[in-house]
Amino acid sequence: MTDMDLSRDFIDRTRNLFGEKEMDAFLQALDTESPVSIRLNRKKCRDAVPPQGSPVPWCESGFYLASRPTFTFDPLFHAGCYYVQEASSMILEQVLRQYVHGPVTMLDLCAAPGGKSTLARSILPEGSMLVANEVMRNRSQILMENLIKWGYPDVIVTNNDPADFASLDNMFDVILTDVPCSGEGMFRKDPVAVEEWSVENVGLCWQRQRRILRDIWNCLKPGGILIYSTCTYNREENEDNVRWISEELGADILPVDVSDDWRISGNLAGYDFPVYRFLPHHTVGEGLFMAVLRKSGEWKDQDVAERVSSRKEKKGKGGGRMPVAKVPDYVKSWIKSPELYAWYVEGDRIVALPAAYGSFYERMKSCLRILHAGITVAALKGKDFVPAHALAMSVYQNPDVFEKAELTYEQAVSYLRKEAVVLPLEVPKGLVMVTYRQLPLGFVKNLGNRANNLYPQEWRIRSGYLPEQLVFPLDM
Repeated sequence: MTDMDLSRDFIDRTRNLFGEKEMDAFLQALDTESPVSIRLNRKKCRDAVPPQGSPVPWCESGFYLASRPTFTFDPLFHAGCYYVQEASSMILEQVLRQYVHGPVTMLDLCAAPGGKSTLARSILPEGSMLVANEVMRNRSQILMENLIKWGYPDVIVTNNDPADFASLDNMFDVILTDVPCSGEGMFRKDPVAVEEWSVENVGLCWQRQRRILRDIWNCLKPGGILIYSTCTYNREENEDNVRWISEELGADILPVDVSDDWRISGNLAGYDFPVYRFLPHHTVGEGLFMAVLRKSGEWKDQDVAERVSSRKEKKGKGGGRMPVAKVPDYVKSWIKSPELYAWYVEGDRIVALPAAYGSFYERMKSCLRILHAGITVAALKGKDFVPAHALAMSVYQNPDVFEKAELTYEQAVSYLRKEAVVLPLEVPKGLVMVTYRQLPLGFVKNLGNRANNLYPQEWRIRSGYLPEQLVFPLDM
C-alpha cells in the first residue's frame, strides 16, 4: 500500500482495471518521487544539453533531470530557453511527426499552462498556425506568457469556452483535446487531486468531456486528426470515451508508432483499438492517456486563406474585419523579413502576423476573444513607438537593430524582479536590449546613471529571496 490516503473506491476500481499484480506495482510507484523533465527550445538554445540529464526517448528535445533545479531564479527559463514539462506529455511529438507532414491549422483546445502548445509549435511544419485556447481567464494569462516566451510568431492565444468555436466549422486540420479530467494520473504530484477524487466526479468528468467534444467536432475538417488525451486512469474517461467518439461522432482510431522499449501500455478495457497509456510503474513519467482519431470523410485540400476568405465575414466579439496598420518602416525593420507579415493595430499595440494567415486571423477575431497573436512588435507611447517585450522574446526579432548589454547573473535576477539596473558607461543612452548568456531578456531605457526597467510588471519574479544553493539545468 501507498502512504497516500487513497479512496477505497479508487483502489477497487483501479485494481479491477489493472489486475492484482499490476496494482501492487502501481501502488509502490506512487510512493516514489516524481521525475523532473524539461524540453529545450531549439530555436533559442540549439546545441544545449543538460549536463546532468538523460534523454526522454520519445521526444528529441526532452530530458530527465537528476534533481529539481532552481527554475524560478534561472534567467534562461524566463528567456524561453526551455519549458518544464512532464515527460509523458511529450509523446505528442510522435503523433505530430507521424501524421502531420505539411502546413496545417491546429487547435489546442484546453492548452494552459502551455506544455503541449509549445511542443506542438516546435514540431509543426513551417507555415502552420497554432491556436492555443484556455477557458479559465487566469490560466489563459499563464498560457499567453509561456507562448510569448517560447517566441514563435505563428501562434494565436484565445480565452474561450469550447462552444464559442461552434461557428468555425471545418477550420482546423488538427485538434488536440487535453480535456479536464479527474486527475488520477497526477496523484503523485498533486495532493489536492487525491483529496478531490470521487466516483461522482469521474462521472461528471466523462460527461463534460463528451460535451466538449461535441462542441468542437464541427471545427475539425473531414479527414482531420483529433488527438484525445487525459491525465487519468479510469476507462470511462479514456477507452469508453474513445469508443464513443468513434461510434457517435464518426472517426477511425489510428495507431501510433512507439517502441516496445518505452514500455507504454495499451488498451485496458477489452476493446481492440489502439490507445496509449503511461503508467508510473512502467514508464518514467506521470499518468497519461492518449488516442488519435481521424474524422470520417474526405477534404479537398485548400489553402487556409482561401478556406477562410470564402466565408462571409461576420461581426462579433472582435468587431469584424481589422484594418491593416500603417506602420513606419523602421518599426517593421525590428523583425526579420517584415514583408512576410500583415501588420495590424490592436489598440495601442502594433501586431505582425504571418501574412498567409491574415484572413484566418480576422475570422478568429469575429467570434473569439484573442489575447495574443503573432508578434506584438511595439506599443505607441505618445508619438513614439516603443518595442514590446514580446519582440525581445521572438525568435524572429532582428538582432541587428537594438544596442545590447550583457547582464551578470545578479543583474539578470534584479532585472527579472523589475528592479533598476545600472549598465556599463560605454552602453549608449536610449532603448537597450538586455541579454543573459547572449539570450534576450527584454528592454530597458538607459539614462546613463541608471536604466528604467521595461520588463512586464505581471511577469516579474515576486520573491526577494535568493537560495544559497542554486542549481540550473543548463550550462551554456
